[in-house]
Amino acid sequence: MSTSALQTNTHERQGLPALALGAIGVVFGDIGTSPLYTLRECLKAAGGVSLTNVYGIVSLILWAIVVVVTLKYVAFVMRADNHGEGGILALTALASDVAPVRLRRVLLTLGVFGAAMFYGDSMITPAISVISAVEGVTLVDPHLSEWIVPIALVILTALFRLQKRGTAAVGKVFGPVMLIWFVTLAVIGVTNIASHPDIIRAVSPVFALKFVGHAPATAFIVLGSVFLALTGGEALYADMGHFGKRPIRLSWLLLVFPALVLNYFGQAALVLSKPSVISQPFFESVPSWALIPLVVLAALATVIASQAVISGAFSMTKQAVQLGLLPRIPIVHTSSREIGQVYVPFINLTLYVAVVFLVVFFRSSDNLAAAYGIAVASTMLLTTLLMYFVTHCLWRWKPIATIAVIGPMALVDALFVSSNANKVIEGGWFPLLAGAALFTVMTTWHKGREMVVQQIKKDSLELAPLIKSLTTGNHPVMRTQGTAVFPGGVNGMTPTAFLHNLKHNGVMHRINIFMAGSTDNIPHVSDEDRVSVKDLGNGCYAVSVRHGFMEIPNVPVILKLLEERIPDWNYDPGDVSFFLGRDTIVATGKSHIMSLWRERLFAFLARNAAQAAEYYSLPPNRVVELGGQVNL
Repeated sequence: MSTSALQTNTHERQGLPALALGAIGVVFGDIGTSPLYTLRECLKAAGGVSLTNVYGIVSLILWAIVVVVTLKYVAFVMRADNHGEGGILALTALASDVAPVRLRRVLLTLGVFGAAMFYGDSMITPAISVISAVEGVTLVDPHLSEWIVPIALVILTALFRLQKRGTAAVGKVFGPVMLIWFVTLAVIGVTNIASHPDIIRAVSPVFALKFVGHAPATAFIVLGSVFLALTGGEALYADMGHFGKRPIRLSWLLLVFPALVLNYFGQAALVLSKPSVISQPFFESVPSWALIPLVVLAALATVIASQAVISGAFSMTKQAVQLGLLPRIPIVHTSSREIGQVYVPFINLTLYVAVVFLVVFFRSSDNLAAAYGIAVASTMLLTTLLMYFVTHCLWRWKPIATIAVIGPMALVDALFVSSNANKVIEGGWFPLLAGAALFTVMTTWHKGREMVVQQIKKDSLELAPLIKSLTTGNHPVMRTQGTAVFPGGVNGMTPTAFLHNLKHNGVMHRINIFMAGSTDNIPHVSDEDRVSVKDLGNGCYAVSVRHGFMEIPNVPVILKLLEERIPDWNYDPGDVSFFLGRDTIVATGKSHIMSLWRERLFAFLARNAAQAAEYYSLPPNRVVELGGQVNL
């Protein structure tokens, strides 16, 4: 059975209502908290409250959500699942499989850059979401403004400290809380629309076009703030594998989309009736008795939105490690039943430091909004470009049809990217700088690994001829009892650890298993297809192991699979020794592929990568590490 079929069956067993509730709690947190600040920032960029501004802006917000989220992501991009999984890296793997060979490296570069921008977005979302919710306390007492940053830091610190406990327990309350949040958005919106029902006319795109035609330069700047209403759109695609397409689509169309639109139109009606509320139209939308409960609910919603982005960064990291874009990083599984729930301590600490810096440096959601958007807008544009290869090469659309669909989407995305470009100086430099640093790390590691493999192939001996000479020659090597396993090798080549063991100990084990792993461009590989065994004779076996990009290698589990493939052998943990090569990377500056500083960066990353024994889930007391040196 295929992975996508397995996921479909799993989703069916969980039930559509449960999946839809889970999607409401996880998928829509980011876009669901955008009403806290979007209309306020749009009106600020437009120069204040006027009939033309309010009608035009709320119409722009509506149609931006319709075009980008509903039509592009919900109706179109979500069709491009990689065996049930979504997200920029999953899409890159899917597009690379079907694109012309000469373009695959280009597509990989696009995907890596999009992933790097996603990390930049992961840093800003918790900061702007939580601080915008806390700012509601100033309406209770203006003197509390001095406490906004400390309160936000306390909430964020608690959030990041809880990450190591996993999302399983907390996730049970995500759906109900966000359900209450979206119902509240809708009720607030309807209540305020009643005060100025004429605002419903802004549903017509004519008002958006009039606003753009009246002041094109101003409208272009406002688009950068309108984009704040779309910042969670990529999550609909990225979280597809957790819930399936149908629950996400139904939740969006039946609840989230209507609630968001009603709330934006309600805020627009309110500022027309009371222009003085422009500084906090969301919190001013309720009577004074409901303000404190709304602030508390908003704080909970923003924590959930932040949690979803943080969890997405963990999942993205796991994919990047498996695809060879990042060095081995300790990854902790926080659930024995849900393999997708992981915790990455290094990423958690990095995000926390970045978020604290953003809160302390920018100090308000107004200032953070100036930095928000450019990173995720870039990711959306790259998603559209990758979709071109999926539609043209995989779905076999005719060129005219492909251009007719992809062209307008790319134009809209490019418009949002360019309208956000003016934010670079105002704060957008931070996510771009963080993204550029991550892009450099990811491309350096990927290229460095390719160089190491080529160097190993150049310097090492072919495995099959060597085994034959050692076991059938005039002076065969002495054999000892037990099984020796050599994980992490290069297919067809002799592991350095094996040569060092021969050199220092002068013996071979009775059974020798040489493992060479590869990562496929699919999320999961079935057990039936995971391993292939080549008998080299005399108790030696070359094993090719396949993993999906959502999987972490587990050598003991693989050895259990090999019991059926290797005659007269059973996996006994107490009878197996694992031999690992611990290569030291030396930057020589002689490479024509990478500059010396990138070679040194790669060597630094290699030195600080997680231990191979931990990565492969090996028992520490059965591991032998033998050092070597690789000159780049």
